[in-house]
Amino acid sequence: MNITEAPATAPGTATAPGRDPFRAAPPAAADTLRFATAGSVDDGKSTLVGRLLHDSKSVLADQLEAVEHASRRRGQDTPDLALLTDGLRAEREQGITIDVAYRYFATSRRRFILADTPGHVQYTRNMVTGASTADLALVLVDARNGVVEQTRRHLAVAALLRIPRVTLVVNKMDLVGCSEEVFARTVAAFSECAAALGVERVTAIPISALAGDNVVRPSERMDWYAGPTVLEHLESVPVGTDPRTQEARLPVQYVIRPGTAAHRDYRGYAGQITSGVLRVGDRIAALPSGRTSTIAAIDTLDGTGTDTAWAPQSVTVRLTDELDIARGDLLAPAAAAPRTVRRLTATVCHLSEQPLHAGRQVLLRHTTRTVRAVVAEVSSRLDLQDLSERPGTGTLGVNDIGRIALRTAEPLALDGYADYRRTGSFLLIDPVDGSTLTAAMADAPATAEGE
Repeated sequence: MNITEAPATAPGTATAPGRDPFRAAPPAAADTLRFATAGSVDDGKSTLVGRLLHDSKSVLADQLEAVEHASRRRGQDTPDLALLTDGLRAEREQGITIDVAYRYFATSRRRFILADTPGHVQYTRNMVTGASTADLALVLVDARNGVVEQTRRHLAVAALLRIPRVTLVVNKMDLVGCSEEVFARTVAAFSECAAALGVERVTAIPISALAGDNVVRPSERMDWYAGPTVLEHLESVPVGTDPRTQEARLPVQYVIRPGTAAHRDYRGYAGQITSGVLRVGDRIAALPSGRTSTIAAIDTLDGTGTDTAWAPQSVTVRLTDELDIARGDLLAPAAAAPRTVRRLTATVCHLSEQPLHAGRQVLLRHTTRTVRAVVAEVSSRLDLQDLSERPGTGTLGVNDIGRIALRTAEPLALDGYADYRRTGSFLLIDPVDGSTLTAAMADAPATAEGE
């Protein structure tokens, strides 16, 4: 594994107008970075986020005034910038982050969607929620404590969710004398864990969120560090993937049949394209039935038609044939459709206080489809101390990460999560009260149903 600095510019080449349907792609899609903060309790995530918002001039005057007033009530001489993100009353009273706090801000170079996730082990499930759609994870470590169990847990979750980029932020460097040796030691320990979990590249940045060192402006106290500040890193990392690198997937969310005289023959299948490109004339399969047809038209949200649509656009697809398609079905290229299975294996993060064990009956929610399923096996659990798999555990408790096998009552059109984050992930739901039990990342199916 390599510790690297962020590249100065995102990769990509310009395309001559009129030669590529992607020339009309909204530029905002490439200019928005979704990232999540993670780390143990008191590592300073909320302070970092508050400092980032404050120093990048992304805080409104009334918000800053409210923080200053709340800080004075607590006897603090300077504004507690963590209060910019800790919005729940219980969070302010306890001084910890409980829920995921989403913040939206922008600089002249990029827009950002930030998920400030909890550090307490009790709220690891919220970290999974906040990081599930992130392009980058900022994992904070207190320079005084180094890598601790919750750091390893959050790094494991980031690896599990296949977040494309992981950044180590070593905070509170001012409390260790801005020591380069402490920073290097922390980076080495983090790198070892990252390599064991399959994280190939990590950018490491030493900071003091409280004082603002290396957050938005370079630190004079750490002149031995020549890499980017946190904001420079966030502004320069490559964002997103080219939709053309994956096959198209469209989970059907709604079947549109207006039923009016003017639209008597209209039948469309609406949803959000999760990957790839759809074009009029493409031969597609409707799964799990496997029946095929051809795309006759693609309608967009503004009511106009288009010949080409790509992820993550929401569209309505019309076909040349009348097929029996309902909510929960998946449209995909006929020549590159995912396998349809009833037996599957997955790596999971268990989120519920109720243990997950073999024989447990659950509901499996995959994209827009929900089917009944049973846990056939809990084969192993990840030991967060040494990052080894403990086989034969039989049960997963809250916040455990492990491996399971499932059988479903109905076939699923499933991708491997390593290749398709949206159509390779699913949730296990309690069929009694509807609560979420487990977040799961599927293995690529080995064989199709019936093989």
